[in-house]
Amino acid sequence: MDFALSSTCQELQKKLLDFMDERVYPAESVYREQMAAAGDPHAHPQVIEDLKAEARARGLWNLFLPHRTQWTEGLSNLDYAPLAEIMGRSPLASEACNCAAPDTGNMEIFTMFGTPEQQEQWLHPLLEGEIRSAFAMTEPAVASSDATNIECSIVREGDEYVITGRKWYISGAASHRCKILIVMGKTDPSASPHLQQSMVLVPIDTPGVTVVRNMQVFGYTDREGHCEVGFEGVRVPVTNLLGQENGGFAIAQARLGPGRIHHCMRTIGATERALDLLCSRSLARVAFGKTIAEQGAWEQRIADARIAIDQARLYTLYTAWLMDTAGNKAARTEISAIKVAVPQMALQVIDDAIQMFGAAGVSQDTPLAALYAGIRTLRIADGPDEVHRRTVARRELRKHEQR
Repeated sequence: MDFALSSTCQELQKKLLDFMDERVYPAESVYREQMAAAGDPHAHPQVIEDLKAEARARGLWNLFLPHRTQWTEGLSNLDYAPLAEIMGRSPLASEACNCAAPDTGNMEIFTMFGTPEQQEQWLHPLLEGEIRSAFAMTEPAVASSDATNIECSIVREGDEYVITGRKWYISGAASHRCKILIVMGKTDPSASPHLQQSMVLVPIDTPGVTVVRNMQVFGYTDREGHCEVGFEGVRVPVTNLLGQENGGFAIAQARLGPGRIHHCMRTIGATERALDLLCSRSLARVAFGKTIAEQGAWEQRIADARIAIDQARLYTLYTAWLMDTAGNKAARTEISAIKVAVPQMALQVIDDAIQMFGAAGVSQDTPLAALYAGIRTLRIADGPDEVHRRTVARRELRKHEQR
């Protein structure tokens, strides 16, 4: 195992840290002011475009994509890990560097499965940061933790696919810049469970597509949205098929593996910020004649936080290294394991930080409450903890069955 970072990664780390200090952190208050002035929870404030222009000028653009394309050089998962962690410290950084979900996962599958025409029409503007996209898989009427349950119907009629169904918690669909949906549905319900689904590209302004409502997360309204979307007799040409017909489940697996580790990388960065806030507060506040940092209970919590963050980081780096050296399929157990371990670790540290801040910790005056709400969703998104534990347990038991 070699977790040494390449010279390219080390150079990008330095550039990214400077960018965060000089531009991103100061922009957070500007962002809040511009959003308040817009009066639209789904507005696209100018400060985001300003940050994107600066990130491109500094060479901090599309860092996430491991594949070489005509538009990107490609970084290994291991080299991307510390960069994603740095970006995870601010809610603005990933979008500023064009490394924000769900676009990252969508760009990856466009790269792997898209036709040259699909790549030119959709991948190129996504890589340029000109548009946003959404991945329409989860449904309200079925247990979507098992993707074979998906009921959205995709029926071929001549040279068109007709799509009927309902999706929800479709991240990004409320954005005024969202132009394309990647929709997963059933093209052959009579086939074996993992060969029934296909993915079809649906421009969001196609007749029959309705963004029904934006779904909140613990009362928070996400700027890009987590939407319920209806498809009523939506027609698209068969050339909008992504990959092979009935190959949608395999595409989903190819997309979700990298997406899961990216979530973990960013979450570690968010947790580091929470610990920074906790420590600063503990040194600045005095209770019962001494700083809170000097109270024994808090020393233990701070120590436990540092240990837990570093453990999670090392496990994530190991998973990234395994993906690079043995492939995503070989790292399936580790991807599932970190997807369980990292959010749970983060929630404990953030909860301690909230406790340190008292009433301010649950208010809008610190980022902690929003961080907690967002990261709590990761125990559900991209597969709930129970499914990932099932994966880990079954693969562990298989070792003993083969003895």
